Order: sequence, then C-alpha cells, then structure tokens
Amino acid sequence: MTAAAPHQASFEELLPLPAAIADAVGSVLHAPHWMGLALHLPLRFEDKASITAMDALEPGKKVNLLATVVGSEVQYHPRKQLKVWVEDGDTTLLLRWLHFYPGLQQKLSEGTRIQISGQIRQGFGTFEMVHPTVKIAPAGATNPLDASSPQEDIPAKHSANAVLEPVYPSTGQLKQSDWHRWMKKLPAACFIDTLPASLCKKHKLQAWPLALQTLHGQAKPEALYDLNLRTHPAWTRVKVDELLAQQLLLREYRQQRTLEKASPLKQLKAGLVEKFIAQLPFELTGAQSRSCLEIFEDLAQPYPMQRLLQGDVGSGKTLVAALACLRAIENGKQAAILAPTEVLAAQHHHKLTPLFESIGVRCAKLQGAMKKSEKDRTLQALVSGEIDVVIGTHALVQDHVEFKALALVVVDEQHRFGVAQRLSLIAKANNGQLAHQLMMSATPIPRTLAQTYLSDLAVSSLDEKPPGRKPIITKLLSQKKREQLIAAIEGEIDKGQQAYWVCPLIEESETLDLQAAQATYTDLCEQLPNRRIGLLHGKQDNKLKQATMAAFSAGELDLLVSTTVIEVGVDVGNASLMVIDQAERFGLAQLHQLRGRVGRGSVQSVCVLLYGGPLSNTSKMRLKAMHESDDGFYLAEKDLEIRGPGELLGKRQSGLPMMRYADPMVDKDLLEKARAIAQQMPMDAENTRRHIQRWIEETPWWLS
Repeated sequence: MTAAAPHQASFEELLPLPAAIADAVGSVLHAPHWMGLALHLPLRFEDKASITAMDALEPGKKVNLLATVVGSEVQYHPRKQLKVWVEDGDTTLLLRWLHFYPGLQQKLSEGTRIQISGQIRQGFGTFEMVHPTVKIAPAGATNPLDASSPQEDIPAKHSANAVLEPVYPSTGQLKQSDWHRWMKKLPAACFIDTLPASLCKKHKLQAWPLALQTLHGQAKPEALYDLNLRTHPAWTRVKVDELLAQQLLLREYRQQRTLEKASPLKQLKAGLVEKFIAQLPFELTGAQSRSCLEIFEDLAQPYPMQRLLQGDVGSGKTLVAALACLRAIENGKQAAILAPTEVLAAQHHHKLTPLFESIGVRCAKLQGAMKKSEKDRTLQALVSGEIDVVIGTHALVQDHVEFKALALVVVDEQHRFGVAQRLSLIAKANNGQLAHQLMMSATPIPRTLAQTYLSDLAVSSLDEKPPGRKPIITKLLSQKKREQLIAAIEGEIDKGQQAYWVCPLIEESETLDLQAAQATYTDLCEQLPNRRIGLLHGKQDNKLKQATMAAFSAGELDLLVSTTVIEVGVDVGNASLMVIDQAERFGLAQLHQLRGRVGRGSVQSVCVLLYGGPLSNTSKMRLKAMHESDDGFYLAEKDLEIRGPGELLGKRQSGLPMMRYADPMVDKDLLEKARAIAQQMPMDAENTRRHIQRWIEETPWWLS
C-alpha cells in the first residue's frame, strides 16, 4: 500500500465493492463499499516474523518456526490424517492435519523450507502441532537466531523487512488470507487525509495514510504491544478521526438549525414571568435562575431553540419549564408540555393550573383517555387560541391536533420519545416556522456522553436542590428480612407517613422469579389488614389509575403498591418510605428515579432496596452505588461505566451511531482533542462531507 496522491474530489471509496468481494464479506462489513472495507480494522496483531529456535520449544506456547520437511505420509487409521515431519538442526517436530486439501502433501514435499505458526503440544515421544499455519519460506530464509546464518549480524530476531500480521474480525467461512488479499486492493481514495497537515502537526497526530497502512499490515514487530493495547499512534489517529466525524456532524447540524425559522420570544416589561415568580412562596435556586436566563436567551433568537434541561430528581425542572412557557405566552404565542405517561401529565396539570390561572394564563390537558366531547372542545380551543398552554401525552403529536400559534414545546423525560415524535410536534408551528424545543431529563447525562452524542444541544443543568430537603437514606435489605420490613412500614404509617412498594412485573412469570404487583398487593393486604392499601399498574383503566393516584396524593391511602408507572414526576410530599422489590432487576437510573419519589417533604425519608440472591457483579455495583450516593450526576457517570454508552443512550435516541473504535469513557482526552479540531477545521463543505461519510454510513438529511 502506498500513500494516496494529494486530495482530489473523489468518492471512489464510497463506490460499491466488486461483487466477488461484496458477496463474501457482506455479513461482516460495517458498510458495503471500499471505505467500509478499509475501516474493517484488525482485532489484534501477531508476530509471525519472530522465529523460535527448535531446541527451545515448550508445550502450550504459540511459536513461529523455520524448518525443513524431512518426510510425510497420509495415515488412514484410526482416522484419515496427514502427518508431516520437519526438523531444524537436531530437533524434529510432527505436524498433523485432520482436515486437509489433496495438494497439501505435494506442496510440503521433502526438502521444502517452510515457515510454521501454531501451538506446541506434547505428542507421543515428540512435540507436535495440529493444524498449524504453514507457508513456503522465501528463498534463502534462515533462522536469525542461528549463529551460522548469513544474517548473524542482525541484532534482533527479525529481518529488516519483518512486519506484524493483522488478524481481522471474521466468520468461519472467511480466511485471514482472504482479508489480507482484499486489503491490498484498497483504492488510493481510501488513503486521502481529510485533516489538514497543519492540524495533524498541531495536535501531534499521525497522517491518515500512514495510520491505515500501519494497521493493515505495515507495522513493525517492536510495535506489537502498543498495537494490541490500541495505544499506538495509528490507533490514536483512527479514534480521533471517528470522534471528529461525530463532532463535525453535530457542527453541521447546529449550522443547519440556524437556517430554520422560529418566532423570537423577547423579554417584555412587567410580563407574566415576573408575576409568576412573585407569587411563589420561595425563591428560585441559583441553578434555576441561571437555567432560566440561558433558556430565555435562546428563545429570543429567530431560529429554534434546542436545549436540554437536566437535573436530579426534585431539583425543580417543572418550575423552570413553566417559566419558559410563560415567556412564549406573554409574546402572544402558545406552549405545549409533552409528558410520557397519563399519571405524570395529570400531575403536571394539577400542579401548574392553579399557578397559571392566578395570573390569567389559560391551561388545559389533552390525553387519550378523555371523553370525545371534552377532547373536541380542547382541540377547538387550541385552534382558536382560547388555550395558552396545553399539557398532554402522545395524544399531542397526532396529525389532527392543530394550534393557532404554537411557539414552544416542552418534552418531559425526552428519552421516552422518539426523534420523529418530537419533530412532529415542533412542526405544528405556523407560517413555515418550527417551535422552540426544551427537553427535560431527570437522568443527568454524563459529560463525556453529552460531548460525544449531544453536543448539538445546549445543556442547562440544575445541580442544586431546593433548600430544606433532607438527603434520602438508602438501605440494602435481603428478602430474608421481608417481615421486619413490613413491621417498619406499619411504624411509618403510625407516624402519619405514607409509603410506596414498587414491583417490576404485574403478573407471575415462570422465567423471572419476581413478586408480581398483584400478588404483592394481596399479600400486603393480608399482612396489614387495618391499613389502606392501593394498587397501581399500567394495565389498569386510565380512570382507575388517576383515581388511585389522586387518593394517594390526598392521603386517603397509606401504602401504594405499584409498578414503575410511578417512576417519574409523581410528587407526594407526605410519602417518606420507598420499597423497591427485587431491586437487583432494575437499572441504576431507574432505581434513582424511583428513590426520588420520596424525600419531597420535610420529614426524613428512607429508600429500601429489597434484593434476592445470588447477585451478579453488575447488580452488586448498582446497589453499592445507590447505597453510597444520592447524587444523580455521580450515578449517571457510574451508570456509563457499568453499561457503556451504547446501552445507556442508544442509537435510536441519539440519532447517531455508536463508536466502533473510540470509547468516550476511556478516550476522554481524545474526545477533547476531536472537539478542538472540529472548531479549528476549515469550513470546507466537500472535505467535511468526505470525513463524515467515511465513518457514518447514512448521510443525514441536512447533508444530503
């Protein structure tokens, strides 16, 4: 392979592979074109150029040998096999093949000098190799360790032109020799460097042609350790290149978004925002005030806001969202709040409506469970402008829902909605404009993950909790102490407090040994006959769910047995005890969300993680992290460590592919380098497109 000529606009690397190659490697390659083949990089490297002396063989070791064939035979009993004897000096080695092609014995004729790679094992009276890799040694090849060799002046045990052999990810049908042969056919366009030489030099990066050549078979034996650890400069360049593609893609998206139109929502004197804040019985936290200013600055722009408001449970995100809605309303526009569940939507409506109506803001809800007549009145009022802010579920994104002047969409628990759902709602603004979008998440996104996948979003963080709230005590309790726990629940109820008992499933499962919510409800009713116990799960009628939640909120129930339908947003200040049954079955973020349903009043709250055994290592790490900290930002980083970015964020939610070679957790320094390069890289549309398409198979719509 040789370095490519200076860059000339060519997409040769994105042309389809020849049919013969494409058919063979189609199930393995990331993308069915030349660049996809070029980026099919080795799993590891093997040093097949270092030669072990035949008299230094040890069972179990993988070695490379140079030896001469001294005899061969095909043996038919007890099974057919080819035996070949080789020797070097006074040492003899037996090579055996149980499966072989007819011409192999002829190829390994007596007197042939061969290079052998394989694992040594103890045979009957001699060392042997089974199914070794062999190839005819080049003319004049000798053992560099042999003092009588013509190459005795070479200080190492490698010839001057020795290279490491790459081992590629493959399947049983594909041989390594196939990959090696195809890699030699890569066109020059695959080696074009999209990064200016000045930036390579500034950031101490290897040139792309050299990095690709190194990884595809031009690496020297002394680099074996660094290559297999993926710390070699060639791997560094690949990782930075991949991270840079993501950063350039997000840069292009940010630029594209500024070309879209949205209603600029300016600050008005004596507006609704100030009136709303004046009626609150408390002051905003510093984080809330800072986030409001960031949001208001974005809303004043003539292009759509894309901002993520992240904060721990109980940090006051809903209040900040309400103030953002008021900025739209005081500009004569409408706002919509999209919630993932009917329970959460109903609670938002219950809490915000009195505060909105006290300053003359008209608020309504829109849910699938509403009566048709009530729903029709709400839909008509949205079109006529009689409603200022609407709070609803997925019903808001339906095609027949129209607005008179929608300008802001707030998406609560944004990770529960697909990209298409969010886009369909912000597109309901009029006059060819898009609505501003404020997304909220009670699961703080780790900084490294946000920088890698969400840097197209502006992020506001609520890292302070309202004053007066006590930290929640988290206890780990074995299922063996279940009876003691039930007695403790009675004690809390006697103090006038309420409790949750959360179960992961609502019906018995033969494959998962879980306490179903229905069964748990029945058991607790028997064990606590004088207590008011309610049941809440996703398969109930919506009216029953809302009635049960309303009864618990009003203090008419002592204990609520529930599935994870109460995971987000539910706010009952008198609830001071949370029991999470089979806690080892939950993810870390979900455990933290459920814990956040208590601790909202002035009373000391407790979360009990009830677990069974034996626990997996992952479950132990999750429960340990929950016991040690109630900081959502810390737990988000731990969750990233435990699960990895692919599972934590997901391609579907990020809209971007996961990393193939770079790891945002391990390669934080390379991520910072890629971000810096993206800011310094010339705004060359052709070169940017080439770099993005090198790594991202499907070109996003804003680049097409």
